[in-house]
Amino acid sequence: MKQLRLTLFALAAILAMGVSAQTNQIKGLWSGKLKVSNIELSLVFHLDDENCTLDSPDQGAKGIAAKMEHTATGIKVSVPSINAVYEGVNMGSSIMGTFKQHGRTFPLTLTPGALKRNRPQTPVAPYPYQTKEVSFNNGSVVLKGTLVTPEGFSRKTPVLLMVTGSGLQNRDEEIYEHKPFAVIADALARQGIATLRYDDRGFGESTGSLATITTEDLKKDALAGIDLLRKQFDNVGILGHSEGGTIGFMLAAEQKVDFVVSLAAMIVSGEQTLLDQNRWALQQAGYTQEIIERYCKVLEGVFDELKVGGNPVLNSEGLPTELAQNLQAVKSQSSTPYMRYFLALELSQSLSKIKCPVLALNGTKDRQVDAESNLSLLRKDLSGKKDIRAIEGVNHLFQHCNTGDVSEYKDIEETIAPETLNIIVAWLKKM
Repeated sequence: MKQLRLTLFALAAILAMGVSAQTNQIKGLWSGKLKVSNIELSLVFHLDDENCTLDSPDQGAKGIAAKMEHTATGIKVSVPSINAVYEGVNMGSSIMGTFKQHGRTFPLTLTPGALKRNRPQTPVAPYPYQTKEVSFNNGSVVLKGTLVTPEGFSRKTPVLLMVTGSGLQNRDEEIYEHKPFAVIADALARQGIATLRYDDRGFGESTGSLATITTEDLKKDALAGIDLLRKQFDNVGILGHSEGGTIGFMLAAEQKVDFVVSLAAMIVSGEQTLLDQNRWALQQAGYTQEIIERYCKVLEGVFDELKVGGNPVLNSEGLPTELAQNLQAVKSQSSTPYMRYFLALELSQSLSKIKCPVLALNGTKDRQVDAESNLSLLRKDLSGKKDIRAIEGVNHLFQHCNTGDVSEYKDIEETIAPETLNIIVAWLKKM
C-alpha cells in the first residue's frame, strides 16, 4: 500500500540558509529533492512575498499555503499546515538549507525552475470523451470528483467508481507525477466504459476531518459515490487500488456493487501486511535476519496490543539504537483510530458473501501487498464469477520494475503496464 501520505509528507517542511546580500531577489519557482530514508520527495516552492506556496508533485499536493521571510543570508519559509519550516542560504545559483518538520531535520538544496519527469502515459486533451466535475456527500463531507463518460453513453453503459489506496491522494491517485487513475479512466473511456474518480476526504477539493476516521468511514465515502452513479447508470461497479481494492470487496460483501476490479487489494490482515512491509524494508537496509526477526517480533507485539486498545510496552533489548527509536515512533504514530482499525482489518471471513463478478490483479514484485498470500485467499474463498491473476514483473503500482521497492517508483517512466490495462478492458467488455 502506498504510504507516501501527506503525514509522510509531514517529513517535508522548509528551512533555508543563504549567503547573498541579494536575498530580496529570491522569488519565483525553486525546486529540490528531499531524501527521507530511502524515499525521495520532490518539493517545488513558489517564492513570493505576498503569496508563497509549496507543491509536492510526487504526492499530488499543490498550492499549500506558506509564508516567506527574508533573512540576512537568505530566506525562511514556514508551512503551518504541515508543521514545517525551511531555512536556506542564497548561493546565487542555488539555495542551500535545511527542511525541518516534527523535530526532524533534512538537508534540502533548491535550484531555479520546476522538476519535471517524463510520464508518457498521462492523458493529454483534447479527449474523445466527456469529462464533468461532480460532487457528492457522505453526511457533512463533500467529495469532489471527475465523471468521465464515453461518446454516446446511456444508462446501460458500465461505470466504475475508482477508490484510491491508503493515505491522502487526489482523484488521479497521483504519486511522483504518475496519475494512474487518469490513465485507467482514459483507457476505459476509449473503450466505452465510464468512470468516476474523486479526491480523498480532507484532500484536494474534498472536505472532511481526518482526525478520527477509519477505513469504515472511507468505505462510506465510496458508497456515497456509488449511490450518485446509480441515479444515472444501471450497471455500477468499483475499481479500487490497494486499500481501495479492500474497500471494493467490503462493499461487494454488502451487495452494494455489481462488479469489482481489484488492483493489489489487501485481503490478509493489516497487521500482517505491515509486518511483511517492514521485513522487506529491513532486508533492503542490510540488517541481519536475526535483527529483522527480533524487530518484527517486538513490532507484532505492539500491533497486537494496539488492536485491542492497549498501550504497548516496548522491549527493544538487542536492537540497534535506530531501530529502537523507530519502534517508539511506530508506537506513537499507530495509536490512532485509523491504524487500530486497519491493523485488525481482515477480509477472509467476508469473501463468501461476495456474489458479483470479480477481477483481482496483483503484481508478482509488489513489496507492499504480497501477491501470493492475498490472491490465494481469493482463489480459496471467493465464490461466483472470478478472474484472479498475478501480473508478472510489476510492482504495487503495476509498473514493470527491477525489485519492486518503493524507491523505484519515481524513476520509472511507465505509469501502468499496458497488459494490466488490456486485461481490465477485456474483462469488463466480456463481463
